[in-house]
Amino acid sequence: MSTDHLDFSDNTLAQTLFGEHGQHLQIIGRTLGVKLSARGNQVTVTGSADEVHLARRTLTELYDLVQAGYGLHPQDVQYALKILQEKESASVKELFLDTVYISAMKRRISPKSLNQKRYIEAMRSHDLVFGIGPAGTGKTYLAMAMAVAALMNHEFIRIVLARPAVEAGEKLGFLPGDLYEKVNPYLRPLYDALHDMMDFDKASRLVQRGVVEVAPLAFMRGRTLNDSFVILDEAQNTTSEQMLMFLTRLGFGAKAVITGDVTQIDLPAGVTSGLVEARQLLSGVEGIAFVYFTERDVVRHPLVQDIIRAYEGRRTRLDVINREHHD
Repeated sequence: MSTDHLDFSDNTLAQTLFGEHGQHLQIIGRTLGVKLSARGNQVTVTGSADEVHLARRTLTELYDLVQAGYGLHPQDVQYALKILQEKESASVKELFLDTVYISAMKRRISPKSLNQKRYIEAMRSHDLVFGIGPAGTGKTYLAMAMAVAALMNHEFIRIVLARPAVEAGEKLGFLPGDLYEKVNPYLRPLYDALHDMMDFDKASRLVQRGVVEVAPLAFMRGRTLNDSFVILDEAQNTTSEQMLMFLTRLGFGAKAVITGDVTQIDLPAGVTSGLVEARQLLSGVEGIAFVYFTERDVVRHPLVQDIIRAYEGRRTRLDVINREHHD
């Protein structure tokens, strides 16, 4: 067992660091398996040497962040721990203060993992970026934030948000309603992300004026998109032909971000995913960036982590019981 003592110079900032009723310290202790006790502006950490060292590093990084005026939330503590567990030398302050956009709810949108940071840097420096990985990793959300920020800065004249409108083999013709009613359910997640970036009335005005266009991928055919920030979401459900069609729509001054999860392909059996093929064909092409996300990049409410941990514990207990039964 190892024990370490930390003193923080500013008592008010220390209380922000510790969290309400010591909530932030509890998260660190539970995640790393160490014991933290606070008194005034001092913290004592007890546990294994490696985990105590990581707890100190986390608290020091978060204190620097609070000193810079960042409003620390419990989920930020979770993200910081995941970042430092992956790369202890990482600067949490540098990541969290890399503001992409301030949302309609005045929430700072910034990278919360090392791969999210790589993704943002790739979008800044490349005209074509592929973001590939599981749901919940911020692929579409961060691309949307980058697009809205660029539009507000007059770097592009419009944003085009596209999605394949047919999933799990379902044909639009079998759905009730007119064309808008048929495709709207598929595009709803893009509208939701857009409305999280800006207030509803402003977003609606931009959509009505065509400055922001939300459309099924099929509507891209025959067009050339100049000076546009284009996002193709759920790209794993494009066919090879659809992906080629989309990629050849890009005009001068355009930027495209293509997101998808190659483990969640809903195309009929035997149909090649356009995203899978593009990854194979374009991964060596200069000027195109591929960023891969993993489960470690999933951005979740801290409570979800506890729920997952509880279910994993239950599963482990059941496995032990089953082994004992068979023995």
